[in-house]
Amino acid sequence: MSGLDEALGRARGWIGRSETATGRITAAPADILSATFDRDDAPLTDGDPIPPGWHWYYFPEVVKLADTGPDGHKAKGGFMPPVPLPRRMWAGVRMRFDRPLRVGETARRVSTIADVAPKSGRSGTLCFVTVRHEIFGEDGLATHEEHATVYRAADAGKAAAPPPRRQPPGIEAVWSREIEPTAVLLFRYSALTMNSHRIHYDRDYVTGVEGYPGLLVHGNLITTLLLDLFRRARPGATLKSYAVRALAPLFDGAPFTVNGAPGPGDGEGRLWALTPDGGIAQTAEITYED
Repeated sequence: MSGLDEALGRARGWIGRSETATGRITAAPADILSATFDRDDAPLTDGDPIPPGWHWYYFPEVVKLADTGPDGHKAKGGFMPPVPLPRRMWAGVRMRFDRPLRVGETARRVSTIADVAPKSGRSGTLCFVTVRHEIFGEDGLATHEEHATVYRAADAGKAAAPPPRRQPPGIEAVWSREIEPTAVLLFRYSALTMNSHRIHYDRDYVTGVEGYPGLLVHGNLITTLLLDLFRRARPGATLKSYAVRALAPLFDGAPFTVNGAPGPGDGEGRLWALTPDGGIAQTAEITYED
């Protein structure tokens, strides 16, 4: 067994580890995100529900500067398993919405390492880490989430990942919105989420060290923009579930689109983000009630 295999085996020992965070649901994060998305929503007040998926903005990972790694992210080996692969990217998420979280209540998030799965891919060894989050409001479980992160090796002089295969959506958009991923948007989102991962704001690092052509658009920013598109298109609907996969990265400097369509069944829909050349960056399936 190689040293890498042994280290990945040790990382699997993190499965089952859990941590709990609590926080008060305040208006400020949602109001800031609404402004960042150029929405005209009135400021939230006590008792107002926050949009589905926006619980992400209430449990920031507070990390001492001394505890960050070379990439600006929190060093591995605490709650997250010590996967011996330095490059990390957002891979996808599944969420179920049982009830809304409301401004003024205290929420609790219970996070558990659900799986650590080494795999072989086109770019070599990969490791997928799945974290299960259960978010409770004062009336019980509000959101159930499974969040996947993929880790890969760093190869000097090579691009951070092989170019993804271009995949067209295969469906005509009923709803669509163009997004300009400026450096200002990425900075504001990183600040809102206390995300210091350098791939989103440090151009010298992301191009010179990780080999990407530009600043990466956050995976959860793309997902939140897809959810926001659905809210704009169907403002009276209640979202029940959301499952998204990341297929290709997006970068600053080139507009992309978020798109969607209802169906195929009642209360079902599909959302997707397209790269500038028309391939799928993220694709999601949703269920909802009108």
